[in-house]
Amino acid sequence: MWQNAHDAYRESRILAADPLELVHVLYQACTESVREARCHLAAGDIAARCQSISRAHRILAELTSALDHERGGDLSKRLARLYDYMQRRLLEANIRQDDAPMGEVLGLLSTLAEAWDAIRHPAQALPEPASPWSQPMPPEPAEVYAAHGWNL
Repeated sequence: MWQNAHDAYRESRILAADPLELVHVLYQACTESVREARCHLAAGDIAARCQSISRAHRILAELTSALDHERGGDLSKRLARLYDYMQRRLLEANIRQDDAPMGEVLGLLSTLAEAWDAIRHPAQALPEPASPWSQPMPPEPAEVYAAHGWNL
């Protein structure tokens, strides 16, 4: 029951999402799949591990196909190479039944997701620090002394 509700929520989120949100959703789903694969590896569930790794692999293929090499230039080419590298590492993890490549892929996905979040939600511009030249003049010594009840 919970899975059906989760799937329905994810589907409605995807249908209403803009392109930036879709990439974010794909990163989340890929991360979730790799985490599940690691759990299945630890539990010795070969079939479930293979399914989770295959799902993550397909998501990375979808991310690769969505790249716009004309407008993305060098960045899209680098992302394509990185997605390819992550796919190869996932296949290696599956064949060797090794957790380390999956951990590496999770780290890469985490870094990409953080960068994507920064693009989606840019930080508020911080006010420029005041220049020391724009500071008000200190009060005249007579004013300071008068404030303390002193006379010159």
